[in-house]
Amino acid sequence: MRAWRIILAVVGIGVGMYGISQLLIYIPAQNLALLALWLIGALIIHDGLLSPAVVGIGTVLRRYVPDRGRRYLQFGLIMAAMVTVIAIPMIYRANREPPSKALLLQNFTTNLTVLLAILGGATLVAYAIRVARDRSVANTPPPGAQK
Repeated sequence: MRAWRIILAVVGIGVGMYGISQLLIYIPAQNLALLALWLIGALIIHDGLLSPAVVGIGTVLRRYVPDRGRRYLQFGLIMAAMVTVIAIPMIYRANREPPSKALLLQNFTTNLTVLLAILGGATLVAYAIRVARDRSVANTPPPGAQK
């Protein structure tokens, strides 16, 4: 196990160094400065807004939602938050470029709504399966019991 960790650490450091070298070689200094500002902003948003919000929501869920349902609800909320964080910049920047330059011409708001509905539905189905399994296990007599 220790050897794999060392190998993975060396590979990870190597890939990271390669990525940094590519940034320094191919990206102009002005763009690197903007990238650094963006990364600092992302860190501030993550550590100052998202992490406290996740901890707060987790505390509220722990108080009001039973254990069995809470893990499914937390999973669904975390997935929805990740998808939404990725989609918000695309929604904000939609239709800012002419169609000839635009990479993706889609209705991101509708796509986000559909994806969130799918995530919610999948979470509900997974929870329903868990409830059904728990009920079937509770109704099954132990092995060797007489009927």
